[in-house]
Amino acid sequence: MSDTFTRVDNSGGSVHAGQGDVYNITYTTSHFNHQQTAGRSPRRIADDQLRLLRQRFVDPEGMGEARHLLAEHSTVILDGLPGSGRTAAARVLLYELHQSAGIFRELLPGDSEEVALTDTGLVGAGDRLLLDLAEADVQGWATTRRDLSALRKAVREQQAHLVIVMPYDGALESDLQLYRAKISHPPAREVFRRHLRLHDVPHEEYLQPAPAFADFLDDGRSMEEIADFADRVRRARTAHRPPDDFASWCEQARDARKTWRQEVAGLVAERRDASQRALLFTTAMLHGAHSDVIHHATALLLRTLKTPRDNAHLLEGKDLAQRLTEITASAGPDGHVRFDKLGFDAAVRVHFWDHMPDLRPLLSTWTDRTAELADRHLTAERRRELVQRLADQYLRTGKWRELAALADAWGATSTNPARPTAAIHVLSRGLESKQHGRNFRELIYTWCRDKQLAGDLADVLLRVCTDVIAPTHPDQAMVRLHHLARRERGATPALDALCDLVATSSRLQRRMLDRLTRHSSAPGADTRLFLRICDPVPLTDPGGSPRALMDENYVQGCVSTGWREVFAQLPQPRWQPYARHWLHTASDAGDRRDLLLGLLVDAADRDGTHLAALYAVARAAEPTTSGGAARGVDTTDRLLQKISAAQGLRPSATPPRPEPPRGTTP
Repeated sequence: MSDTFTRVDNSGGSVHAGQGDVYNITYTTSHFNHQQTAGRSPRRIADDQLRLLRQRFVDPEGMGEARHLLAEHSTVILDGLPGSGRTAAARVLLYELHQSAGIFRELLPGDSEEVALTDTGLVGAGDRLLLDLAEADVQGWATTRRDLSALRKAVREQQAHLVIVMPYDGALESDLQLYRAKISHPPAREVFRRHLRLHDVPHEEYLQPAPAFADFLDDGRSMEEIADFADRVRRARTAHRPPDDFASWCEQARDARKTWRQEVAGLVAERRDASQRALLFTTAMLHGAHSDVIHHATALLLRTLKTPRDNAHLLEGKDLAQRLTEITASAGPDGHVRFDKLGFDAAVRVHFWDHMPDLRPLLSTWTDRTAELADRHLTAERRRELVQRLADQYLRTGKWRELAALADAWGATSTNPARPTAAIHVLSRGLESKQHGRNFRELIYTWCRDKQLAGDLADVLLRVCTDVIAPTHPDQAMVRLHHLARRERGATPALDALCDLVATSSRLQRRMLDRLTRHSSAPGADTRLFLRICDPVPLTDPGGSPRALMDENYVQGCVSTGWREVFAQLPQPRWQPYARHWLHTASDAGDRRDLLLGLLVDAADRDGTHLAALYAVARAAEPTTSGGAARGVDTTDRLLQKISAAQGLRPSATPPRPEPPRGTTP
């Protein structure tokens, strides 16, 4: 399938604007606000996520040694019991480095898209690399250990840092023992209290004695279990019903660990009326929402299921408070509805999904329609929770393909802003799934490359690439954005996002230039993209790296190849603004001026027409040169000398004003 398409916005029929296959694609931003995350680079998103992790992190024993090894050797291998917080410790170690250059990345050995650990281009200057092999099998861990020498060498050369989480009881050769730091569980009570502080629970409350929490700790809990317990305490406190106190909230948190399956099954069996069951399911899906939302969403569910409406007089029927009591729920003083038992809502969702499978398509339809309700109490956060709760049921039961199809249908519309937003939540949930994350990354790759992108689906893919994939897997996000950018016509949001992403890392810039020039699978489209990606300013700025990208011979070859294709394929009005920017940059580039000018001249490949056009652009750019017109004239003179040399001419010794290239007029 071709990578190109003809974009048609708001067309009533097919339009063909050239040879080849036609892909009529109508994604616009009139209904979907992509600007919600504008200005937030993937690096910023990743750092924000790591900062939040650091705020709730409590140092385990051995963390100091890990910091020392990472600072001294740029590499540390974390060892510890499962549940001790090894992966969280690894992320915190990398966050604390605060590198001025490079980005945070999670390496995925064995992934079909990832380059080998021995690849010389894997590590960028100043990168912070996480290699989480806590769940690796014996063979995978052995393969990684074999490749560690080459990886560590690249890390040192690039002034990067690497944290490896090794499998528990995994083998480790003597030469690698030097980098091993063993961590143990941090104090459980301190971890619990740290989470409560972040949940804004006052210390005078959580310092009270709580026997239920003490019993919970007696079983030896993982960091994840403690964090989950703290979250349940928070939810119990949110649903505060006098005379509840901290000890009572802990009891509810302990009891919420029950599955409540038998209780839910019994309640559903007793409440056979359709309106009661509809209220039960609605309360579970919108748990914590305002009673007005619960009321309207319940009525919507009955209409979706085409259940006859009760014709009893409104004043004669049961009010909402009584109906909620029948399903063991109630509205608090704030009007928000919750079940009386903590964790009961999750059990209700599981029961309906597992034991009423014929309803699943209709429940998905209801979720879609509910997310579109115009109710001031139905906040963006409530809509997100609703969609995520539906997605969790699909993922829990292994129905990831069906969930992806739902995201496709919701994203392929531009008539309602709620649907594309819901599609983003669905795909994000799938990408974050430990079991199905790789499946969703592969699917999104296929969609970005080949799928007909109707409605707002292109914007949906753009958002999940930049906000979900890029913060931890920037290389994969770059590839997907590249495919989206190739297919754009008119507005270029994907290309804009791609430029922002590659600007975060010199390694990504190098790899992107390689994709656009030496290893392009779509030269026609990539030539257009090259002009935006190949910005001479970041290429000549070393930043925090030992040297600028433009100083590398390989990058110079990519640049020359790219400009050669530009001159050969694009009309002068298309490339002239970029050439002018290139010449202005050369004027300010000091020692690199000759290099930048030489690359343009070499790319023209002795073609008189191209050289004359280049000279004409330089003459026109002189008045707008940042250092003044005199500096612009000097740059033009130097450009003409290189053009003359390329044409086999010797420049005159002291020309009053250089003449244009031979054989053409500027």
